[in-house]
Amino acid sequence: MNMDSLDKKKIIPLIRSFTYAITGILTALKSERNMRIHAISSVVVLFFSYFFSITKIEWLFVLISIGGMFALELMNTAIERVVDLATLEYHPLAKQAKDLAAGAVFVYAILSVIIGIVIFLPYLFSLF
Repeated sequence: MNMDSLDKKKIIPLIRSFTYAITGILTALKSERNMRIHAISSVVVLFFSYFFSITKIEWLFVLISIGGMFALELMNTAIERVVDLATLEYHPLAKQAKDLAAGAVFVYAILSVIIGIVIFLPYLFSLF
């Protein structure tokens, strides 16, 4: 076995895993209202980031906030789907699992809004 065939055996599963990940993101965007809200909000934030020419450090905070929000929303959706798959009946622990996952998203959303206020408020004040 030569190196080329060994590399192909490693690359194909890697490409396949990227395809699965992209499919998951697209599924969430199509089926989850909150994911679409986050996507639209992200586009608006990216526009204002470019418009105000924010600093490199501010860009890092903005991008981490956006990426973290998407990642948490994807995890929240995955937890909801697994809980729904595990039981069709109401169960207090199933409700708690869903509520806890939603709570994690909410905490991060609040943090992201605070980061946005800290970054963008001075730029908005400078317009007036």
